[in-house]
Amino acid sequence: MNSFAHSAPLLHMQAVSKQFVLHLQSSTSLCVLRDFDLQLMPGECVRLSGPSGMGKSTVLKLAFGNYRATAGQILVRSTDGSMVDITQANARTVLHLRSQAMGYVSQFLRVIPRVAAIDIVAEPLLEGGGTPFTPAQARELAAQWLQRLRIAPSLWQLPPATFSGGEQQRINIARSFIKPRPLLLLDEPTASLDPENTQTVIELIAEARAQGVGILGIFHDPVVAQAVASRTVAMQAISPAP
Repeated sequence: MNSFAHSAPLLHMQAVSKQFVLHLQSSTSLCVLRDFDLQLMPGECVRLSGPSGMGKSTVLKLAFGNYRATAGQILVRSTDGSMVDITQANARTVLHLRSQAMGYVSQFLRVIPRVAAIDIVAEPLLEGGGTPFTPAQARELAAQWLQRLRIAPSLWQLPPATFSGGEQQRINIARSFIKPRPLLLLDEPTASLDPENTQTVIELIAEARAQGVGILGIFHDPVVAQAVASRTVAMQAISPAP
């Protein structure tokens, strides 16, 4: 069953450029992305490939609204079917899209300190109005995800700041996958994982795609890339402006 099946793209990036101004270096302008186009449909897993410094993580951060594009359009499909240009959206709209329409697994777990791991994973289920979950139900489902990702029950009530890198990444993955959202952005989700947990993530991606979720990701591990990607977009080095 394709829960998010639709004829329209989930993400459409058109002529997107991004420049950073280095204020501590005489306001030097650094162009990391120029005239980038990408369209992501439901059920796809598109892999961004290329050496470090080609702007792969920048593309994900632009799509999630962490960075503001210098030029171009970034259209994200909202849960009501409308396409929202995230380059023009206000903060409230961006937060709503993040809550309901797109998840993001970064390379680092950024959460409120001193919150238990199980509550961090459960939190997305309780965001926004009209949630069907009680706090107890959300924690019960979070426990199932922690079990699947092999987080020991003895760690569930502890804040993950002192967890290993691999454990923190699994918390990150559980938190992003627990709430079904039509668009997922994955930045090296298996980088810190052992083979067994890597295989679990591959299975989670396959299950999400079967539900019609569109995935845009960076997968440097060739085995993972081969297993999950439906197509690859090769990032190109930026040539100096004429």
